[in-house]
Amino acid sequence: MSAIEQTINIGIVGGTGYTGVELLRILSRHPNASIQYLTSRSEVGRAVSEIFPSLRGVCDVVFSDMTDAVMDQMAKACDLVFFATPHGVAMAHTPKLVAAGVKVIDLGADFRLQSLDDFEEWYGMAHTCPEILSQSVYGLSEVNREHIAAAQVIANPGCYPTTAILGLKPVIDAMNTHADALIDGRIIIDAKSGISGAGRQGKLSISYAETADNFSTYGVTGHRHTPEIAQGMNEILSAKFPVKIRFVPHLVPMIRGMLSTIHVPLSDQGAALNWQKIFERAYQDEYFIDVLPKGVFPDTRSARASNKLRISIHHDLDVLTIIVVQDNLVKGAAGQAVQNMNIMFGFDETTGLDLVPVTP
Repeated sequence: MSAIEQTINIGIVGGTGYTGVELLRILSRHPNASIQYLTSRSEVGRAVSEIFPSLRGVCDVVFSDMTDAVMDQMAKACDLVFFATPHGVAMAHTPKLVAAGVKVIDLGADFRLQSLDDFEEWYGMAHTCPEILSQSVYGLSEVNREHIAAAQVIANPGCYPTTAILGLKPVIDAMNTHADALIDGRIIIDAKSGISGAGRQGKLSISYAETADNFSTYGVTGHRHTPEIAQGMNEILSAKFPVKIRFVPHLVPMIRGMLSTIHVPLSDQGAALNWQKIFERAYQDEYFIDVLPKGVFPDTRSARASNKLRISIHHDLDVLTIIVVQDNLVKGAAGQAVQNMNIMFGFDETTGLDLVPVTP
């Protein structure tokens, strides 16, 4: 059976959050995906369409409890299991799945940071399966495609790091091919996200009355995506010298969407380059990355509900400004997870993901 004809059996652990419902929305229309298991501790026995009416007539899977028995069934019946769960859940169950030959894509952070010390510092828990962590692959599709294709465990990137690493990749690649230093100082990443990035939970800080007509920053003294971005720059993109990063996220009063503005101070050698052409060439063969023409700048709506990431650049004197937008729940989470699935199983990378952005 060819990859195009293959149907893979899928389990989704944690299907009641925003990334979980995005996975269901995308996979329900994927010609090669068959959702066999869907877990939720709070909605056991209910059809997914009862929780998410948007999926009525699209997906009729019933929620199962996340018991050891159900996980054993997944290990026997599934080709791939997605974890759309809080941190710590995936690493508790992945060893059993891996031993059974099941592939795993974790949309949480359990396998993102290769440093055990960094993981414990930023997520407040010890890693329970470091041997699997060391074999896992960071699932940034446009960067790690060959490694993803051969991987059994994928760490789906965080939403902010996706914009930062892909936004900076052409810069790092240029640095790696030039003898002279192109950057002069610290890179500033000024990022904004819609409220859905905080998850589907009843916290006061993300209630309508607190977030509407408001604009706030958080994680100023330190954010767990900072070491992930640094790892992407220095290890995954193999920067010739450590890239110093200042990352500050913000919460904006919209449901979904992400915009990161990246400021890169340039040396005289860096300021002499044609960065527009560098970016266009870097992504000319990438379907999901759209480098906009010079002088055109993206807004979050241009990527809403799609797997597109749009980039524009502005070079003024000795500063390169890179603007990146994406849907934080699609390219920043579930869409990229399905893109990784397509790569892992040899499907066309766009299968199930040719989603036109929604306007208005």
